[in-house]
Amino acid sequence: MKTIDEIREKLGENASYYLDHVSKKISKERLEIPGPRTVDNFINSDRNPQVLKSLQSLYNHGNLAGTGYLNILPIDQGIEHSAAFSFYKNQDYFDPENILKLAIEAGCNGVATTFGALALHARKYAHKIPFVVKINHNELLTYPTTYDQIPFGSVREAWDMGATAIGATIYFGSEESSRQIQEIAAAFEEAHQLGLATILWCYTRNSEFKTKKEDFHTAADLTGQANHIGVTIKADIIKQKLPETNFGYREINFGKQDEDMYESLTTDHPIDLCRYQVANCYMGKIGLINSGGGSKGESDIQEAVRTAVINKRAGGSGLIMGRKAFQRPLQQGIDILRSVQEVYLEPGITVA
Repeated sequence: MKTIDEIREKLGENASYYLDHVSKKISKERLEIPGPRTVDNFINSDRNPQVLKSLQSLYNHGNLAGTGYLNILPIDQGIEHSAAFSFYKNQDYFDPENILKLAIEAGCNGVATTFGALALHARKYAHKIPFVVKINHNELLTYPTTYDQIPFGSVREAWDMGATAIGATIYFGSEESSRQIQEIAAAFEEAHQLGLATILWCYTRNSEFKTKKEDFHTAADLTGQANHIGVTIKADIIKQKLPETNFGYREINFGKQDEDMYESLTTDHPIDLCRYQVANCYMGKIGLINSGGGSKGESDIQEAVRTAVINKRAGGSGLIMGRKAFQRPLQQGIDILRSVQEVYLEPGITVA
């Protein structure tokens, strides 16, 4: 009972709101629930046996091995957010070997970072923890600032350094999204031919998505559709931000939507909004891992646990969390990552 009590304590006065909720719009009976045989979702697919082997090695590593859940450490912020801004709070992470050490010490399923960071230490660590090579990035040195995910290397390079999977980002809704979709679809096909698993960061980006009323970049309906495009181009795992709102299509007034769609699929409860995202991942047959978000200081461990509870109870497959862990001393980062893992290991926290 100790772990569930500790989780309730971290959730505070909202513990019952998160732990006792029952989702009624999309019932859990419709979902593929994560479990020890999660990779069997692909046994009738076109993925070759090496891809299944790669996925199994990812799901079978670290403290969550064999559960069907994932806790991946992603640190590509040196490119995405600039190195100095990302690492000044903890200068250790200018040295990429410390990224690998954190992931291993914390018992993560895998580590996701850049070509350079993984290539520099591939011979020492590729057999010790699954590598997820992030193959494209948005760089922040162009002025005026532009927002476009561009390739930083090849799929073959990732394979050569012993990667288990490749990761990529698409900015759905952006002017460049059509090119990015085609580019990453081709990269995922090559990755599957080489036996690598594929993880897609399904982010929305369009200035019109942020209105005077609200920022809809994390709306359940828009992120859900991004997920659905992601699984269509054969991502094996989807990474998505936790939904914070809904009604993006309706309020921005575009796309295909009506009131019955929203009424039949979801409520405003955070677990139901996340369930909307899971449903768009082929009802959970493709795992949804939510991102942990930025560091907010002392409340990080509570926020990490809350996000994990929402994801697990929605039917998701885990968390991919970086800044809350690496922007602090090593042991504190380990403690935060393990607090997330405890949520997925706790049998008392079930799918809503």
